[in-house]
Amino acid sequence: MLRLGQKVIIVSDSFEQNLPIGDYGYIIAYDRNADNAFDYVVRIPKANKNMFVPAVDIELEETLLQLEVDRIEREALIDYALATHNEALFRRILNGESAEEPGADSSKEIQSQQDFIRQINLKAWI
Repeated sequence: MLRLGQKVIIVSDSFEQNLPIGDYGYIIAYDRNADNAFDYVVRIPKANKNMFVPAVDIELEETLLQLEVDRIEREALIDYALATHNEALFRRILNGESAEEPGADSSKEIQSQQDFIRQINLKAWI
């Protein structure tokens, strides 16, 4: 449960009540009525309104910023792996594989650098 006064971002409008998606607001109250589908009352300064919203329609600003940082970091690592032709790093990032043991790749076919680049370009083309 979010605390009063926390800054949140409106991420969706599940009840189609014309919420300003992408705008920020502050939690000013909880809606404790069991018969109501809404969880919070959010003050949206840009719209100069108080709105009832369910918990799925809002997200903490810190959480969204962390998700964006993780996405940018992953994209930068992929770009670095492609620029340096580092196949092991590329596969680890793209497939989510952990670091492989040194003896684990003995059964795998070793691929040349040109074949690896050709395979990446083929996947990028598709």
